Amino acid sequence: MVRARISLRYFICKGILFCYLCVIALENISFLQAAEENIPLSEPKNVTYEEVLQLPFRGSDYTISYGEELSQFGRLWLPEGNSKGTIIFIHGGCWMKEYGIEHSQAFSTALASAGYAVWSIEYRRTGDLGGGWPGTFTDVISGINKLNDLGEFYLNMERLVLMGHSAGGHLAILAGARSGLLDVKPSLVLGLAAITDVETYARGVNSCQKSALQFMGGGPDKFPDMYKEVQAVSYGVDPNTVLLFGTNDQIVQSSQALLLGARSLRQEGAGHFDWIHPGTDAFSRILAVLLSEL
Repeated sequence: MVRARISLRYFICKGILFCYLCVIALENISFLQAAEENIPLSEPKNVTYEEVLQLPFRGSDYTISYGEELSQFGRLWLPEGNSKGTIIFIHGGCWMKEYGIEHSQAFSTALASAGYAVWSIEYRRTGDLGGGWPGTFTDVISGINKLNDLGEFYLNMERLVLMGHSAGGHLAILAGARSGLLDVKPSLVLGLAAITDVETYARGVNSCQKSALQFMGGGPDKFPDMYKEVQAVSYGVDPNTVLLFGTNDQIVQSSQALLLGARSLRQEGAGHFDWIHPGTDAFSRILAVLLSEL
């Protein structure tokens, strides 16, 4: 009788554990299915960096180097079936080495599931040897131009989007403005909560604003000419530049969406990381803009 009770408890415990694991698995599967079908699960708003980092994702189809340094590579996600276009994506993270390509993998997965090829670029950042200005920007240009060597993947270059988030948005918009450095021609430059005025941003007090000083090696009063070099407006913004910004962004202020030559679109209630979370209204807005602009 005692042995029977022990066996019964054993099987009950195993059953409970099995059910729990099934629930976890189903949650991950349903999220990926929602990303593939562009269906928000619960429409979260003002999500955190940690929440984005923990999202499930599909690994890239290819990882390809564009230079000899450890951080000089890109990851390529390919869509199933016919491609709607190709997205060059530059992740954010205050230009700092602590924030790499990993936190944007769920975002790239969802874009590929929506029918786009995604070439997501990693690059040297502040704290890396050779990172900071201008090395970070030089890496981004090289990463963008590497796209010309990927002919074997038959990427749709007629509908080419240069997209970046936060500090990556700054780099994307600056690259678009300096089109003479590019071997490819984007149809659309899209900034997601993008930093567009580094000089003004570097005078702020939040942690990301302070990181701009490290990225530049000092403040705008000390290096006024260098700060002009990092401003897209100094070169003339690509006329097909669109800026998406949220009204609840605590990291990049909405004033950064006021860029001469660019169009700005507001997303009510969206926080800084909502743009790269596939379950948000902000992400759905990105898909809508891509459909309307390409």
